[in-house]
Amino acid sequence: MRVLVRPGKHPDSRVPQACEQVPVGITDVEQLTHAIAESSAVIYCAGSVRGRDLKDFATANISGVQAILLTLEKLSSHSGKAPPLLLLSSLAASRPELSDYAHSKHDGEQLLRAKPSLPWTILRPPAVYGPGDREMLPLLKMIRRGLLARVGPPDQRLSLLHVDDLASAVVAWLCASQRCQGNTYAIDDGTPGGYSWKAMGEAVSDRRLRTLGVPRSLLGLIARTNLLFSGLMGYQPMLTPGKVRELLQPDWLCDNSEFSDATGWKPTLDLKLGVEQLFQ
Repeated sequence: MRVLVRPGKHPDSRVPQACEQVPVGITDVEQLTHAIAESSAVIYCAGSVRGRDLKDFATANISGVQAILLTLEKLSSHSGKAPPLLLLSSLAASRPELSDYAHSKHDGEQLLRAKPSLPWTILRPPAVYGPGDREMLPLLKMIRRGLLARVGPPDQRLSLLHVDDLASAVVAWLCASQRCQGNTYAIDDGTPGGYSWKAMGEAVSDRRLRTLGVPRSLLGLIARTNLLFSGLMGYQPMLTPGKVRELLQPDWLCDNSEFSDATGWKPTLDLKLGVEQLFQ
């Protein structure tokens, strides 16, 4: 198994020793062709989640996908067959009008849909949490301490997914990729109707929770300020006006039925079990 990493990056100790780490430019078709020429399947999990505008997301979420498709076409023309491709996208791609991030994920998916002759599948996970997580972990830690800072509407419903279940979904796809070709699946932890904020709090903490609703106006102010300072100081912001629009949606929900029917995959970790594993 090969793991493609950024050129000049030190070997990642989190990658299993049995995996060969190969430095490759994400948009370099020649390097990509050499790296995946003998592969039985390709999993594209590169992605940018922070940025000020569309161009900050484009390299990983659009241009890299385009390069992989060009690589697969090149391999197909040489051997008559391309390895199946799994694109790990995002549930946000279903609403590209909300943010530059969602727009970039949608555009990356559209590149695949324009290539019906290639063997591709798209997975759209919701918010993913687990070891190494930098986005969900602060929120979960706060809830564990007894404070639930609700940034969405009071009646919002959210699907979630533990990273271990996402990994098992990838393995399930590897075993059934032919049955998944040309399809897009939004998958979660199997909780019907997702989680309300109250249910999320009860799953994460045994303490009596204090719920604090963050006003939309305050979120917007913080986002605009963050966008301004990121331009002045040169960092990639997470909270932007586009991200606020994502946070304020009434729901982000998935349905496992089609993917489970095609692959036999079933999630094993709901939020309560996932958090217990995360903080043990």
